Amino acid sequence: MESVIELQGLGVRLGRHQILHQLTGKFSGHAIGLLGPNGAGKTTLLHTLLGFHPTNQGTAQIFGQDIRRDGKAVRSVLGYMPERDSFIAGMTGVHFVRLMAELSGLPPREALERAHEALFYVGLGEARYRNLETYSLGMKQLAKLAQALVHGPRLLFLDEPTNGLDPPARHRMLELIRKLRKGGETHLVFSSHLLRDVEECCDEVLILKEGRIAAYCNLEEERQANRKFLDLEIRGDQDPFIEALSGLGVDCAQQSPRRYKLVLQNGVGVSDIYRLAAAREVQIRRLTYKRDSLEDIFLKAMEGGASHGGV
Repeated sequence: MESVIELQGLGVRLGRHQILHQLTGKFSGHAIGLLGPNGAGKTTLLHTLLGFHPTNQGTAQIFGQDIRRDGKAVRSVLGYMPERDSFIAGMTGVHFVRLMAELSGLPPREALERAHEALFYVGLGEARYRNLETYSLGMKQLAKLAQALVHGPRLLFLDEPTNGLDPPARHRMLELIRKLRKGGETHLVFSSHLLRDVEECCDEVLILKEGRIAAYCNLEEERQANRKFLDLEIRGDQDPFIEALSGLGVDCAQQSPRRYKLVLQNGVGVSDIYRLAAAREVQIRRLTYKRDSLEDIFLKAMEGGASHGGV
């Protein structure tokens, strides 16, 4: 699989301070989460990949193109939704998004058409002729997403896209991000300090701490693994039921008189457990999957020292 982003000992120094320290890793998911507390170096990493900051150590590649040697070609395939507002006073939504499309290389007529399409896509079709100053915070975030999408980038950088949003606006933004991810045509880098938002939208996660890689997590692999582990609480004649589960190859460990930990083998699903329970007149009172481990990984990464190693 082609790497979307490859970091090769990447380091960035701003003034007298080394902000990023020899970041190394390959990432190929459709949605890559960039997670860490404020000040961890997330925005600096995005700005470096965009060419805003020079590197003083190593380099990085995006779709195989070097950010130092092929900077212009790299930027031509990128879309960027910044954390801070960067609007131009007096512009309507459609005027602003059209301008961003033209700056990305689209001819004027196509830029205008794509601006209308992008604003309708994010849900601002009816507000596209209003001045941006009249937009709410949630609408401004959607306008920033529209301008990042308007030229059809292969890779989209989202820097804190849900920052400051109320619950309905946050839900709308996350729905749009998940829709982009499922579409498969645009890869995403979702930078946030909010673990839940990253977990809901991303395939793999890079955790930064103090400008270093603290941990890496492939969420798809974690989710696949976690589907094998179940907590089960039952009522009824347990022994024949547990014996039948064991006959399917399910490992069962009793936690209390009515509670069990199960480990499913390949080819065995939850429907098989319910089928056996119905056949033996056992009542299932609770059946839950083990939770994804991103929170545990993040907390452990924040407690320990940041790693110098690669991914």
